[in-house]
Amino acid sequence: MDENKLSLLENQEFIVNIEDAGTRLDKYLALNMPDVSRNYIQDLIKEGYVFVNDKNEKPSYKIENNDQIIIYFKENEDLEIIPQNIPLDIIYQDENYAIINKAPGMVVHISPGHNKDTLVNAILYHIKDLSGINGVNRPGIVHRIDKDTSGLIVIAKNDNSHRFLQDLLKNHEIKRTYICLCRGIFESRKGIIKTLIGRDPKNRLKMAVVNENGKEAITEFEVLKTFNDKYSLVKCNLQTGRTHQIRVHMNFIKHPIINDPLYGDNNKIDYDCKQLLHAYNLEFISPTTNKLVSYSCDLPKHFKEVLDKLEK
Repeated sequence: MDENKLSLLENQEFIVNIEDAGTRLDKYLALNMPDVSRNYIQDLIKEGYVFVNDKNEKPSYKIENNDQIIIYFKENEDLEIIPQNIPLDIIYQDENYAIINKAPGMVVHISPGHNKDTLVNAILYHIKDLSGINGVNRPGIVHRIDKDTSGLIVIAKNDNSHRFLQDLLKNHEIKRTYICLCRGIFESRKGIIKTLIGRDPKNRLKMAVVNENGKEAITEFEVLKTFNDKYSLVKCNLQTGRTHQIRVHMNFIKHPIINDPLYGDNNKIDYDCKQLLHAYNLEFISPTTNKLVSYSCDLPKHFKEVLDKLEK
């Protein structure tokens, strides 16, 4: 590949673990980068943007233990975004921001090879004025919640309100409260979990509590209710906003969130349901009125149904 072309790119590096040896190169990268489609990864490999031990290989190449894989992406690549008429639960909006109740299973923003059926596609259809600070790929996106997490997210409708909300977020002045159902009974009804969180060295899909090379993560929790000496309904307030923070912290203290697909063993329940983590409340100073505002939304249907069954 042309060296000038490489200078315009940003890269991501992987070192293959022995348990992944024998996996196809394209499959390995797709598993480790869930926001990027396998077709897009195959195109990058074929076009020479992926190097294995400093060499280009085919998508079908079987990776080996300790292989060094470097994948390059075009910096600030603008993707085609199509507004889609996807049902959107808009809790509130004015000229500066909107509050959206995101459905579980919906990805917040687009990524290479995945440019449809996201929250961004939906808000582009339903909300015409959006800030452009994060570029055309993430219009109005101030913060995000995980695909399988439901609940509230704030969208900026112009650049001034986006900067205002970003500053609040940076200074931990947006109070974010979550409700989750966890396995087991907590020893204390209230507590604070304070750790470092970084990328899991054994699985790049996951984050983990680490002893070094991580970022400080603080979660305040309160047990609201228990069920059958098996489950606890818990309220969590984020004092920091690390990737997967609540999910990692609940698993770290041996109370994983029910039906979390990544974290926790034996965290399933007898009922068919999605991950039971919901962004319940947002509280912050409004960029419109400069006064404190608070927004809440009910638990989603699948979450309520599980609680109803546990009550019986």
